[in-house]
Amino acid sequence: MANNVGKLASMFGLLALLVAGTAAAEDAKTVSVTDDRGVKVEVPVQPKRIAAISYFADDVALALGIKPVASTYMTAGRQPDFLLGLTSQMAQIGQRAKPNLELLSQAKPDLIVAIRRYTVGNAPQLEKIAPYLAYNMELLTESDKEIAEFSKILGKPERGLQLNADFHKHLDEIAAKAPKNAHPRFAIMWGGETPFAFHTENTSASIVAAIGGDNIAGPKTPGGPFGIDLSLETMLEKDPEVLFIYDSGPDRPHENNPIWQELTAVKNKRVFYVGDQWVETNGPIAREIVLREAAHYLYPDAFPAVDVRAEAAKIIPADIQK
Repeated sequence: MANNVGKLASMFGLLALLVAGTAAAEDAKTVSVTDDRGVKVEVPVQPKRIAAISYFADDVALALGIKPVASTYMTAGRQPDFLLGLTSQMAQIGQRAKPNLELLSQAKPDLIVAIRRYTVGNAPQLEKIAPYLAYNMELLTESDKEIAEFSKILGKPERGLQLNADFHKHLDEIAAKAPKNAHPRFAIMWGGETPFAFHTENTSASIVAAIGGDNIAGPKTPGGPFGIDLSLETMLEKDPEVLFIYDSGPDRPHENNPIWQELTAVKNKRVFYVGDQWVETNGPIAREIVLREAAHYLYPDAFPAVDVRAEAAKIIPADIQK
């Protein structure tokens, strides 16, 4: 009898430990995430106050129906159409390359999601404010993973996976419909005295290449940067037929160079000044809009012009579009 009592006591003790362990797991307040620095970060479970250094975190969060509390910008005073201007309702914490840490701290985030290359040097200061995740946010091959992981952190993993699946379905559909023998030469670039063009692995360039474009900047070197300086002399030699230029403001010094007028894209009026989504392309909303814009600009007879805000409104839930 005593032995049976002992066994029962041990069984109930083990059961109590299991129940306690399960409850502890359910009550866990953080989850470990390894970011693109290779750093393990303890992130709040379903964080409520997201600060975005770059538009990627805004893009994913808004697609999931969550409005961040703070955001950097690309060009001062401009709220991007691909996010329906909703960043105007967030605390503005500076340009993405130089976020204002004081303003960031005042926003009281419980998670900071940042572009790696501009923030890794400030990691200790950022970590004092809130848990800080850094992602590369550069290549199409990284985009699915970044979206899936951040969606999981925000408590909506299924939605993240669906956004990825939808994008690849739409990419395949447009690629199948694109003219088969047309491979227009293109470049995606920042303007300037010496333009900076994106290599094919960069997300926006990968999308254009996937639907038949031929990128004059070519592939990147293994481990190298995602873009390259292309002089106008080199650009004339490669002679793009379509140019996508990030519209960062009224200054366009490249247009003052006599070589500019010799480019086929310029002669044929196929130079398109594009919005923030062409640089911050790794989020689900930006990717979808760039895909549609690229299809129209490359093949205007096959694909319709794009209303950026209308496309964004299809993805961002209506209840947060106010």
